[in-house]
Amino acid sequence: MHVDRGFLNVMILSWGMMLVFTAFQTMGNIQKAVLESIGKDDPNFKGDGYVSLAIIYGVFALCNWLAPSFISMTGPRTSVVVGSACYVLFIASFLFPRTEFLYIASVIVGVGGALVWTGQGTFLTVNSNEETMSRNSGLFWAIFQSSLFIGNIFVYFVFTDDQINADRRNLTFKVLTSVSIVGLCLLLTMKRPPQNQNMGPAEGVSSNDKELRIPESPKEKPLLAAWHALTDAIKLFFTTRMLMLSLTFIYTGLSLTFFSSVYSSSISFTESMGPNRNSLLGLSGICVGIGEVVGGAVFGMLASKCGGCSGWPVVSIGFAVHAFAFIAAVLNLPNAAPFGKTSDIGVITPSPGLAMVGSLTLGFGDACFNTQVYSLLGVLYSTESSSAFALFKFCQSVAAAISFAYTGWIGLHGQLGILIVFLVLGTVAFCVIEVKYRRAKRLAHLTCPEIDVSGNNALYNE
Repeated sequence: MHVDRGFLNVMILSWGMMLVFTAFQTMGNIQKAVLESIGKDDPNFKGDGYVSLAIIYGVFALCNWLAPSFISMTGPRTSVVVGSACYVLFIASFLFPRTEFLYIASVIVGVGGALVWTGQGTFLTVNSNEETMSRNSGLFWAIFQSSLFIGNIFVYFVFTDDQINADRRNLTFKVLTSVSIVGLCLLLTMKRPPQNQNMGPAEGVSSNDKELRIPESPKEKPLLAAWHALTDAIKLFFTTRMLMLSLTFIYTGLSLTFFSSVYSSSISFTESMGPNRNSLLGLSGICVGIGEVVGGAVFGMLASKCGGCSGWPVVSIGFAVHAFAFIAAVLNLPNAAPFGKTSDIGVITPSPGLAMVGSLTLGFGDACFNTQVYSLLGVLYSTESSSAFALFKFCQSVAAAISFAYTGWIGLHGQLGILIVFLVLGTVAFCVIEVKYRRAKRLAHLTCPEIDVSGNNALYNE
């Protein structure tokens, strides 16, 4: 029986990263509340969840510039595995809660994040072609984001009391560390990409003559490849098309901060949510995960069958559901909720049901944006995939780091105002670029069917 190695690699990548991020995303969701409980038990512990996350995404942003160079020397498989090992170390560090360990581990996982996500985008691209890219990105996102509700189901049943005690914390940390180790082991089984894919050769090395440089001596090859990967990424960043797409990337980073930590923590800190509000941390993550999986699965399965189920129509749906989620948050949660426990209320009496609907729509809308960004980058930059995905994650992580930094200073309503502004800008930017690409592709097909408008084709170049 013939096995599609490219599709098999996508499945291994999806399930392996799902397990690793079951641990990490669950930890991110509960980190603020858990670290606050550790501080109450141990006065010497001064670690802050928002500071840790700001460090993670700040380091992540800086290292994204170096990730293409690392991939040029090792390949995307190695990049994903090494980066995932950094995540395992971060989760394990919570078994020994000390302030210095928390922040050192935050730096390490920031480096790992750049390697994982740039490697993941490149590996997904080289195992896909133009016909399967939308399907594979949708399936990856659906499987990957199931990590949100798998981990948070566990949290929902463990964090049932108003106080989070040491025994429950340690049980949570041990389980999450074990799950991340299993995911890392699965990622080690990924195979070399097939050679016959038409969106880039194996291991993410471009077939473009401009990018494939052969140095004079074997010793120079890795260093030259790394240097040229860095300079190519810088040049790509300052193209008109990439600068426009950066608005979309920035929005996904701001949205990530909000739904992965701020929103769930705000629910937990709102005392009017009731005595079981800590368990709502897990339930919120479950609802976000359901929205992510449904969005990824629906648009992944339908994209290859219906042209209207990919691109700007999907992003427009994401715009609508995120706008609803932000309005619901303004109505349902008090402005002081991100700062700590509060007896304040929002415009209406806080409703756990409406809060969970907000979580569901946040997840669904995030899937709309991310699946289409992955698909578009994989098609437009098939020969520059590592640079393109590194720039995506750079913009996203810078936005997330800045957002985590101001979370402790700006109230919920101010944060939602910033989100709405970038929601509009990011949606418009994506739709303009994607519609322009569709028109160029249609024109090229009508005038010269053999022309490919992806990459740097003259019909679609800045």
